[in-house]
Amino acid sequence: MADEKKLVRMLDALGRVSDETGKLTRTFHSPAMQRANALVGGWMREAGLAVREDAVGNLIGRHPGAKAGAKTLLLGSHLDTVRDAGRFDGPLGVLLPIVALEILKKRGVVLPFAVEVLGFAEEEGVRFASAYLGSEGFTGRLKAKTLALRDSDGVSVGELLGKKFTLPKPAHRRGDLLGYVEVHIEQGPVLEAKGLAVGVVSAIAGQSRFRLTWTGKAGHAGTTPMALRRDALAGAAEFALAAEKLARGTAGLVATVGAMTVSPGAANVIPGQVVHTLDVRHASDVVRRKALLALGRSAAAIASKRGLTVRWQRTQDNGAVACSPDLTARLERSVKAVQGRSLKLVSGAGHDGVVVSQLTPVAMLFVRCRDGLSHHPDEHAAPRDLAVALRVMVDFLERLAHSS
Repeated sequence: MADEKKLVRMLDALGRVSDETGKLTRTFHSPAMQRANALVGGWMREAGLAVREDAVGNLIGRHPGAKAGAKTLLLGSHLDTVRDAGRFDGPLGVLLPIVALEILKKRGVVLPFAVEVLGFAEEEGVRFASAYLGSEGFTGRLKAKTLALRDSDGVSVGELLGKKFTLPKPAHRRGDLLGYVEVHIEQGPVLEAKGLAVGVVSAIAGQSRFRLTWTGKAGHAGTTPMALRRDALAGAAEFALAAEKLARGTAGLVATVGAMTVSPGAANVIPGQVVHTLDVRHASDVVRRKALLALGRSAAAIASKRGLTVRWQRTQDNGAVACSPDLTARLERSVKAVQGRSLKLVSGAGHDGVVVSQLTPVAMLFVRCRDGLSHHPDEHAAPRDLAVALRVMVDFLERLAHSS
């Protein structure tokens, strides 16, 4: 009981670390992210972990294995948030392993393998509309073109990381790792509907993100006839509705225009340019790519009809990821031991495991969240469900230790 209460207190304390007053927002390399790393790093040290930050800003706490040359198990998630976020999305997967390792330490359990608890510096893609900057840096997959991406203030990723920054190599060799396990709230309603505290993820849906720029011609709102207008916002809005229609008509597909900037942005001026995001996801890469081709045709047709130009910039593209059969089976055994039965789910949300899977096998444990709500201040996971997830992680680590 005391352990899950400590986990709740940690989640509450971290949930007060924000860049915005009255709401929870932490973005890549922001002042709040620096404070978050300091706070979580302190908890890692209290748990006996050796703590460091890498060149990208990822927080890493390492527990050495009892055997010389032992492989390393990665546990973690991200510490950044969406704007006006809840407390659980990301941080739960960082804080829960810290508490689990403390429990094992108190019990005198010796882990023959090393463990690294990872607090990734960026996963949500809020500041630069490109997700996974943290895990891409950790796995050596950060690209030079990503460094050129700029935030709303015109600051690039490369400028933020500093002149001396060089693209990092993978933090580990593939053969040196046991795998990566991430604990995360479900962000959906399935576990709640089934009356289960936790479930095991079988796969993560593929995801594509773009920044679209529509260019027309600004003009006087009172003197330019409707038939002569080249309204960039009207074109972008028509495209957003076309994306919604396509997704509604395609089973399992989701498409979202989530952020939009209108220029010049005056009430009496026809919008001359609009920049907006597009996020498209599906568990099948074939279906997702087919949808993107259809959306490309729609955008071209809308632009032609309205006398606009439209430019696409791909900011992220990740294929669907199947979770490790071995690690997933081990997680399932622990879930059954603690909960009595297990349930497999497909994650529609993207996770750091998508990128880490290119370095080592991955597995995920989902925790029930109230009403399936996430990316919202009311996001909530009950303490009793956190207790189940904590017991599952401890059981998983103990079983893995005995089989190593």
